[in-house]
Amino acid sequence: MQIGIDSFVTTSLPQAEWGTKGDVQRVGELLEEIELADRIGLDVFGIGEHHRPEFIASAPAVLLAAAAARTTTIRLASAVNVLSSDDPIRLFQQFATVDLISGGRAEIVVGRGSFVESYPLFGIDLRDYDTLFAEKLDLLLKVRESVHIHWSGEHRPPLNGEGVYPRPVQQPLPVWIGVGGTPESFARAGRLGLPLAVAIIGGEARRFRPLVDLYRKAGQSAGHAPEKLTVGLHSIGYVADTTEKAAEEFWPSYSDTFTRIGRERGWPPTTRAQYNAVRSPAGALLVGSPEAVAEKILRESQELGGISRVSLAMNGGNLLPHAQVLRCIELLGTRVAPIIRAEMPNTQG
Repeated sequence: MQIGIDSFVTTSLPQAEWGTKGDVQRVGELLEEIELADRIGLDVFGIGEHHRPEFIASAPAVLLAAAAARTTTIRLASAVNVLSSDDPIRLFQQFATVDLISGGRAEIVVGRGSFVESYPLFGIDLRDYDTLFAEKLDLLLKVRESVHIHWSGEHRPPLNGEGVYPRPVQQPLPVWIGVGGTPESFARAGRLGLPLAVAIIGGEARRFRPLVDLYRKAGQSAGHAPEKLTVGLHSIGYVADTTEKAAEEFWPSYSDTFTRIGRERGWPPTTRAQYNAVRSPAGALLVGSPEAVAEKILRESQELGGISRVSLAMNGGNLLPHAQVLRCIELLGTRVAPIIRAEMPNTQG
């Protein structure tokens, strides 16, 4: 099983200064985090696209390109790129370039996005939310298959044999589908035979089993071999030396993030009781000691019928100090990963 980290790269600036100045410090910290993850043998680091003042990852490929030049083995992925509001050709070119810089370690994870700021920003009509993703995914897959593209769709002019360059090292360049809880998204990924990245940020992981089964059934019905139908998890997580320490250190960041988002969406403030419930053995959060987190990952893999990758979503920034993030990465690589690899030696993703 592959073990990694996902980040939206929360700024280190105080809230009053969000979006008003450049955060050189946080970019430097991010690159240090990726270098450490690479050095201690983690498998993947993902950066998710967001267009909000508290995050500085609106251009994941640029940050990943910087990381590619400073690492040697870790895979570098988006987590996710909001394909519906992007240009599939430019997205492919950006990640083909990251693939060249890294010597063949780039991956694209695409989704529709849990926030919608990018739609008005780039002049995209939200009424086309569903059709845009399907059409742009089709074009992205065509681009990775062929240099010269013949294609037509509803939302952009047709292509009549134009060439798309550069080409990546990997053939094909890996494309994952990032999904939340929509059945059609799981089924579509299965029909296309694409690897699936399931975002589980609340509730219980085992409740996603029917959706994962739907993905596998759709894939096999479309003629894809079972071993091609790869499932990865994106889960909010944090590791410290003890479970008690992990819970205390992570709570301020978790509370701030979900209370702020909840205020925008009409939810009540996040409580400590809710936090304790989702970090319990049955809950979605991977927060605890190395042994507790490893045990939970292994159990979730069993509950979901086998997974090949787990990425802990951990943003650092103003409420999760850099030193604590580095310690978490160290524990994830030196204590969590060895436990999981010993238990699942033949399931490398």
